[in-house]
Amino acid sequence: MVRYGNQIKKLRKEKGWTQDELGKRAGVNQRTISQIELNKGTSLATLTLLAEALGTNLADLLKEDKE
Repeated sequence: MVRYGNQIKKLRKEKGWTQDELGKRAGVNQRTISQIELNKGTSLATLTLLAEALGTNLADLLKEDKE
């Protein structure tokens, strides 16, 4: 199952960023980041913004979660 929220959280924590900091870098509010990290869903446009802010690409965020 693809759980891009898990990947976003992992990458965010690797950078030492809070949800608020990632949100500011991506132009998304902290509540949205929280919902995404809980795998509650979001748009591809928002995922693209997050991927760019995290220095990765959309394909890497959408890889199947092995956990």
